[in-house]
Amino acid sequence: MASVATVLPFVIALALTGCVSGFLAGLLGVGGGIVVVPVLYIVLAALNVDADLIPYIAVGTSLATIIPTSFQSIRAHRARGAVDGALLKWWGPFVALGVMLGIAIANIADGEVLTLTFGVVALLVAAHMLLTPEEAHLAAKLPGRALQSVLATLIGTISTLMGIGGGTLTVPTLSLCNYPVRRAVGTASVIGLIIALPGALGFVLNGWGEPDLPPFSLGYVNGAGFILIAATSMLFAPLGARTAHTIDPKWLRRLFGLFLGLTSAKMLATAFLG
Repeated sequence: MASVATVLPFVIALALTGCVSGFLAGLLGVGGGIVVVPVLYIVLAALNVDADLIPYIAVGTSLATIIPTSFQSIRAHRARGAVDGALLKWWGPFVALGVMLGIAIANIADGEVLTLTFGVVALLVAAHMLLTPEEAHLAAKLPGRALQSVLATLIGTISTLMGIGGGTLTVPTLSLCNYPVRRAVGTASVIGLIIALPGALGFVLNGWGEPDLPPFSLGYVNGAGFILIAATSMLFAPLGARTAHTIDPKWLRRLFGLFLGLTSAKMLATAFLG
């Protein structure tokens, strides 16, 4: 049975994780997962959680925290007509297929695979944010359905391995195909839920019965982390959003790219150097 001296710092650290991730998510306009995962790496390491388990717990818990925020985001975007139902009918099943592939890969792969995946993809997204003009497009319109199905499957797989929702990969992908940004963000909120629900459940099952998990864990999803991070991030996200309105959007984009670049460097160093 864990002592109060062990549990209390853990609870406080998780609540602070939600505060930081919520503020940064609101400030930078991104899904919380891209912030929650690296912060959880740091927090779990500081709390002396088994290093081999940290990648799985960080990713699984992050996916769980995306679920309530996705519902909140979907409701807001649907009210503004920013969700593309036709696109979701085609993309949804392939995103779900990608999630299943991600869960299967995570079940057989070492934790370094999850860390390396996060580091590499975060580096690519950071490069896109820092080096690509906001109005740049690779194509005049979305590709044919065959290629769309491949893109949707990859988004589901990679997002599951990273512990992120739909926005980080879906919005840049759609935007590069000359898709309206606001509609991309609204549609990505639904894709985030398609990723997070089965993804979190998969990490619960993958980690069920695993010894040496931190307190309040259901498999690789930490229950305390889910509740505290979700609650505090929802409280602090509006503060970050209000702060964002005082900063030039161009600098916000650069700030996000810089944040992801630094996060990527930390993850890649962890994957290669331990």
